[in-house]
Amino acid sequence: MNAIKDFLGSLLLTELFKGMRLTGKYMFARKITVQYPEEKTPMSGRFRGLHALRRYPNGEERCIACKLCEAVCPALAITIESEVRDDGTRRTNRYDIDLTKCIFCGFCEESCPVDSIVETHIHEYHGEKRGDLYFTKEMLLAVGDRYESEIAQRRAQDAKYR
Repeated sequence: MNAIKDFLGSLLLTELFKGMRLTGKYMFARKITVQYPEEKTPMSGRFRGLHALRRYPNGEERCIACKLCEAVCPALAITIESEVRDDGTRRTNRYDIDLTKCIFCGFCEESCPVDSIVETHIHEYHGEKRGDLYFTKEMLLAVGDRYESEIAQRRAQDAKYR
C-alpha cells in the first residue's frame, strides 16, 4: 500500500506543490529586514564577545597567574607564562588568546577566581589576516581599560545569577 502511495505522490508532484505552497505563504508576508550598521537588534545581557583583562581600581592587573583559564579552555586558545615578583606574588608576563581558536564558551571567565578575564559585549571586531585575531596581554588590558565601566555594570546586573 505504501509503495502505491509513494508512486502516486511522486507522479502527482505533491512534494513540489507543498514547497510552492510554503513559498507562497511567505511571499506576500511583511518582510523584516534590519539595516545593520544603522539599526541594531537587541542583544542578550549574557552575550559573550571579545575578551578583556581587567584591572583593580588602583591600576594593578587582576590576573594572579593561577592558569585555571588556560587549563579549562577546551580549544587550547589561551597561553599564559608567569613570573614571581619581588614581593612574592605571581603575575603574568605573557597572556595570549588566539581568537581564531576560541569557541567563546565562557569557561575561562567562569573559572577565574578574581574576575580578571571577561568576555565583553563587543561583537564588532574583525581581522583581515590570522595574526590580527591573536590578542596579547597588552591588547587585552587595553580592551579592559576602555570598557571597564560597561563591564562592571554588566557584571553587577548578572551577579544575582552567578
